[in-house]
Amino acid sequence: MADIERITYACDFSPASLAAFPHALRIAKATSAELTILHVMLGPGPLFVDAGYVPQQVWDDAYARVRAETDTEMDRLITRAVEAGVRAKASIVEGAIAADAIVKAAADAKSDLLVLGTHGRTGVARFFLGSVAGRVVATAPCPVLTVRPPEAPAA
Repeated sequence: MADIERITYACDFSPASLAAFPHALRIAKATSAELTILHVMLGPGPLFVDAGYVPQQVWDDAYARVRAETDTEMDRLITRAVEAGVRAKASIVEGAIAADAIVKAAADAKSDLLVLGTHGRTGVARFFLGSVAGRVVATAPCPVLTVRPPEAPAA
């Protein structure tokens, strides 16, 4: 692990992705690697929904709210990383397909390791919903660590 200098941790703030954060921190600290906390946002632009066209101003306002929430969440993760003694920076990129944007960002950053959470879907759910993690693993320019969230306790 001594050759790991740059780690990219992809986060969408879901419980599955947040479960991977402690692993990214632990590896970054153990290797003295720089940690890039990456979030992919859907780019702004006109949007069509079942009811028709969404005006640009409505889309822009919604995008601004989501961006502000994203900035707040990224600041929290950066603070946690710094408190853990890890050099960290935030990266927010836009992309229509999350997996492609993650792979491109990792390649651009010359990451030695990519860390992300996975929902661990199988069978029909994976077929219909796809798998961002699966696509990243298949196309990433570096090793990928995928982390499943802990199982919920049985009711």
